[in-house]
Amino acid sequence: MLRRSPRALPLSTEMEWSLENVREMVAGGMQSIRECEMCALAIGICVLLLFMWYCYRVGREHGSSPLRSRYLSGSSRIGGVVGGFRSKGKHSLLEEQNGFAFCQSSECFRCTSAGESLNQRLYHSLQDYAKRYTWSGMGRVHKGVRDQGRYLNSKPTIQRPEVFFLPDLHSAPFFSREVQRHDVELLEQSFPTLLAEFESIYHQPPARSGSSLPPGWKANNTPRGQWWTYYLVNQGTPLVLNVRRCPKAWRVLGQLRTFIANNVFGNACFSVLTPGALIAEHYGPTNVRLRCHLGLKVPPLCELVVGGEPQCWSEGSCLLFDDSFLHRAFHEGNPEDGPRVVFMVDLWHPNVAAAERQALDYIFTPGRLEDREGK
Repeated sequence: MLRRSPRALPLSTEMEWSLENVREMVAGGMQSIRECEMCALAIGICVLLLFMWYCYRVGREHGSSPLRSRYLSGSSRIGGVVGGFRSKGKHSLLEEQNGFAFCQSSECFRCTSAGESLNQRLYHSLQDYAKRYTWSGMGRVHKGVRDQGRYLNSKPTIQRPEVFFLPDLHSAPFFSREVQRHDVELLEQSFPTLLAEFESIYHQPPARSGSSLPPGWKANNTPRGQWWTYYLVNQGTPLVLNVRRCPKAWRVLGQLRTFIANNVFGNACFSVLTPGALIAEHYGPTNVRLRCHLGLKVPPLCELVVGGEPQCWSEGSCLLFDDSFLHRAFHEGNPEDGPRVVFMVDLWHPNVAAAERQALDYIFTPGRLEDREGK
């Protein structure tokens, strides 16, 4: 019995069905690609916006801009300069009496007693930093913040910083120049430049009638004699008018690798002691820095005593010391010897790690703790 072969579909029908499927598949693929492109574009825009928002928040809150950019924006940040010092709104940070300027700022860490309120603000600022960045490498900083009350309120000792103590840090009254060799050599090479700029600002006429101080100079309280300072950076804030008068000294600061430029423990100034002057014994605010004195003019009978160890300055040479130790300075020379003059800068202690420096810059950014106190 013969079987009938199945009836074959016309060739044209098979081709039409195949071409129709291909067209549908291609159209569907193109639509999917367009939808994916739109999704990818939308996601990319969202990621970009989030990144820009993050950069804005970090830049606004961290406030760790380089020294140069801080100077360029200094006039808007400082809010006006009076005689080289900050003024803020109706509350002046200075009071001048017979040409002498006395600090009355609630923002000054040297003039504000450390207490429970400060300890709490330090801890909250450290938590903010850890949430934004990391806890890695914060062991000593955390320990220091946690135990500040014990460190700062202990019985008087030879070393007792007034604001912040970083534990387990090598301590000595004086340090070898080798620990910050690059910056020490740079300062000593700049000795003629710094001396010339000192002469230019020191011999200016008084800022106003009845004042004995040239523009930008500050007179500090001393038991006897005169101690004048001319700040380029005061507690982490550049003083714009003073900087403009000393552009070469400012450039030298910008070349230093370990200058504390972004927190309240950083200062740079010309310091003058007149014959017969005495700076009474006192402690500095922290042990995370080394104070560097470059001798510009050093008459006989001038001495610095740190932790009971006396040292003499030398013209053109740097002296490194930890000012969290009890220290004093005096000039017992004759009036004809002239003043003792040093250029003073605050450098990081060599054993403070980079991660710790970044955290301390964040915690002690000028104004941060005061802003938190007002919240």
